[in-house]
Amino acid sequence: MIERRLTIDGRAWKVSVAGRFTVYERDEFPLLFECEAGGRRERRLSRFSPTGSRSRDLALAELTDADLERLWRQSQEEWTSPEAGYVRR
Repeated sequence: MIERRLTIDGRAWKVSVAGRFTVYERDEFPLLFECEAGGRRERRLSRFSPTGSRSRDLALAELTDADLERLWRQSQEEWTSPEAGYVRR
C-alpha cells in the first residue's frame, strides 16, 4: 500500500487508503490523514471517488497535492468516522 506525504498549514501529514471499504469498493475509497506533533497523533478521514484508475494505490498516486489538500479540508476527525472505529484519543 502506498503512502503520500504533504504539508498543510505548516504541518506534515501522511496520507494512505484506509482499510474499510463500502460495497462499492472500486467506486469510493476512504483516505486516512495522519499527523504526529509533540507526541500527539491526529487522524482525519475523507472519502473520494477516483476518476482514473480503480486500483486503490494507483488512484491515490493519481491525486495531486491540491486534490489531497481539498480532501483534507473536507475530512472529519477520527472519532466521527466508522473507518477509525469512532475512537476519540
